Amino acid sequence: MKKLRQIPKFKSEDEEREFWSKADSVEYLDWSKAKSVKFPNLKITNRTISIRLPESLIDGIKVLANRQDIPYQSMLKILLAEKVREEFSQNLKKGKAA
Repeated sequence: MKKLRQIPKFKSEDEEREFWSKADSVEYLDWSKAKSVKFPNLKITNRTISIRLPESLIDGIKVLANRQDIPYQSMLKILLAEKVREEFSQNLKKGKAA
């Protein structure tokens, strides 16, 4: 096992953010010892985006949402989340990094 580098002390969150945006965490952390954790009280941050979709796709999403009696925006979030999970899962099986 290679020797890990020491994580520097940071004066601010901005300084730390800048460091990690350029550094490879594998040089600083042994990810084989990482544990999965949950933060049950952490509020999910939502961000509004604008996206252009074909009207026929929007209509299809609205039909699916109506069948489940949920708003179509919620249906869109569900469909996107499922697809993202599926892609990550397939990549893990193929040995690709996320």
